[in-house]
Amino acid sequence: MAVALKAPTHLAPVPGVRLSTCAAGIRYRGRDDLLLIDAGPDAAIAALFTRNAFCAAPVQVAREHLATGSPRWLLINAGNANAGTGTLGLDAARATCAALGRTLDVPAQSVLPFSTGVIGEPLPVERIEAALPTLVARLDADGWMAAARAIMTTDTVVKGVSQTVALSGGDVTLTGIAKGSGMIHPDMATMLAFIGTDAQVDADLLGQLLAEAVEHSFNAITVDGDTSTNDAVVCIASGASGVTVPPGPDGERLGAALKALCLELAEAIVRDGEGATKFVRVLVQAARDRDEARRVAEAVALSPLVKTALFACDPNWGRILAAVGRAGVDDLRIDDVGIAVNGVGIVSGGGRAPGYTEEAGQQAFDAAELEIVIDLARGPAEYRKYTCDFSYDYVRINADYRS
Repeated sequence: MAVALKAPTHLAPVPGVRLSTCAAGIRYRGRDDLLLIDAGPDAAIAALFTRNAFCAAPVQVAREHLATGSPRWLLINAGNANAGTGTLGLDAARATCAALGRTLDVPAQSVLPFSTGVIGEPLPVERIEAALPTLVARLDADGWMAAARAIMTTDTVVKGVSQTVALSGGDVTLTGIAKGSGMIHPDMATMLAFIGTDAQVDADLLGQLLAEAVEHSFNAITVDGDTSTNDAVVCIASGASGVTVPPGPDGERLGAALKALCLELAEAIVRDGEGATKFVRVLVQAARDRDEARRVAEAVALSPLVKTALFACDPNWGRILAAVGRAGVDDLRIDDVGIAVNGVGIVSGGGRAPGYTEEAGQQAFDAAELEIVIDLARGPAEYRKYTCDFSYDYVRINADYRS
């Protein structure tokens, strides 16, 4: 029931990057659930991970390998999160890296593991190991679409974006895929995303560009307020184009393209939120600072009462007003606050806006896409948050998740 979201028909190959998928039977039957990405021998890799204290075993191992080596290979499984599995989970994550290392005759530290799926279940290492020869044999540059399908769990739509960026040294390609539908809340990025470019970028600059892109995209989305144990965003720069990207205008152009790509993927996750029927942008403006604006935006975007009213197309604007009031804004002058939904003024002067009618409110809340604008009249800062509604299907999907 994704909101105005269609799967891409094609994703552009990224020179220097190869991908492959296969069905390992980790949890699902009759579909690919294992993905291998070869970043290339000269690649720079940047990654950001969940801040959940119960971060999954593959997150811990991937961090270790990024810190101690020069990774080239990404091994991703769907259906089993390998989270909440303690020392056995760490052993399992390291075992899959070692097994791929033996298959490729490379150090285990050159492999970054990633997992998504059910928490608390032992990772079936033997099934992954058995699939590795097939996975290696299938590596191909034109594997992005299959990769996007293989990492899906409760997603209903494949999520991927490609674009070309003109730089002073020539054109470069960016392609990214993501998965995520539930357990989505900002605290790094609440899903898995893998992005490749053939630009030649220093690892430090790549990390800076990725962090900036994530802050305004994956860190600005929420479906249900639950931060996953397995979140990761990885950006690969293969360097195969030979187009060097230094700090300065070229770096800014590549960074802008990366931000746009990440935002499109992040919005796709919200549009495909579990049971979603509405896509919602919450804009808080005229706040004293960005943190204040963020707190207000999150109070509205996370409110179950707001989200259920949106699902019902019920213009119960008092729920939005109440969420703003409990956001913890010091010395908030409620008479100065303005709230509008899809251009319809609903709150001003501390109460219902003059001229507001139930008919106009109903028309605004009936829309499949809504923008809630909250003007605090306190300063120059603003913040955008992207969310969706709560429907009956959200409860059903999560009640039946392990069934």
